[in-house]
Amino acid sequence: MVQLTSHSASVRTEGVGARETTGVPDADGAAPGRRQVDAGLLGRLVHRHDPQDVFPTGWTPQTGTQFSVSARWPRAHRFFAPVGGRHQDPLLIAETMRQTTMLLGHAEFGVPDGDQFVMWELSYVSEPGRLLLGDEPWDITVDVTCSRVRRLRQSIGSMHVELLLHRLGTVLARGGGRISCTSAKAYGKLRGDRRHVVGAPIPLLPAVLPAEVGRVDERDVVLAPAARRNVWRLRLDTGHPTLFARPNDHVPGIVLLEAARQAAVAATPGHDFLPLSVRTDFLRYVELDRPCWIEARRLPVDDPAVARVHVTATQDDRAAFACTLESPVQGSRYRTAVPRSRQS
Repeated sequence: MVQLTSHSASVRTEGVGARETTGVPDADGAAPGRRQVDAGLLGRLVHRHDPQDVFPTGWTPQTGTQFSVSARWPRAHRFFAPVGGRHQDPLLIAETMRQTTMLLGHAEFGVPDGDQFVMWELSYVSEPGRLLLGDEPWDITVDVTCSRVRRLRQSIGSMHVELLLHRLGTVLARGGGRISCTSAKAYGKLRGDRRHVVGAPIPLLPAVLPAEVGRVDERDVVLAPAARRNVWRLRLDTGHPTLFARPNDHVPGIVLLEAARQAAVAATPGHDFLPLSVRTDFLRYVELDRPCWIEARRLPVDDPAVARVHVTATQDDRAAFACTLESPVQGSRYRTAVPRSRQS
């Protein structure tokens, strides 16, 4: 159970669709219109202050539980950087899924200011040929279907989401997740004894070599050396502009996802690992001020063109996070695939 966000956005969602253009008619024949808001409001809806960290650009309701969200992936980003100079960072998929879910939660399902989004499960699948870079930013569309929506007064208690990311007729990725929402009052009771860590200094541990985890800048490294092979201590830089965009009382989920990616890279011979398939379970909050251990284990696979790594996070001898990642093996037919004009 890990909150995949920082503190909830301080923004009222009433009227966010005031600026609209004609959209796809819904089941009653009405044109719901494309919701477009200014970049600052979008940032607050997805809990990001810096405009370069905000990926959604607008959305169109199709039905009460189906939506089309437009997003833009930058050609270059300070953290979600191109992998190997050839591929979009696959974790852009997870971050876009996260932001899309929060956007719709606030703007379409009435999740109030101060409530907390909790992500329990997140998964996606893509292919290398579909993430090959071009020269321009990518304008993409995310088709979202919400199901098993549990209503809670004027908000929601939980729901499942399925997402399809596509661009220029090519499906980039398919994914899904399960979220719940916790009211500000309930969250205060749940985390009341941990609120003292918000803004408190967290010692910055030494980093493993960036090249060992697929990074260039040491500041982006989230693993610290440990005595055992393929085991690291989670390294937290609470001043990181993307990973810790807001003060928090626990480790954000995106940090755990990045730790899983870096552990998979470090555990792979040649440190060549492109996480095109990710399946994650968030089991509990990871505290900022207590040691958290990240362990990677390579799993057997039937296909020699695929590498699979299972990563866990343990704190206080309790499992907090589990993630299985798959990558094409360098030189395989999957790694060298080229995109076709239309794929599905």
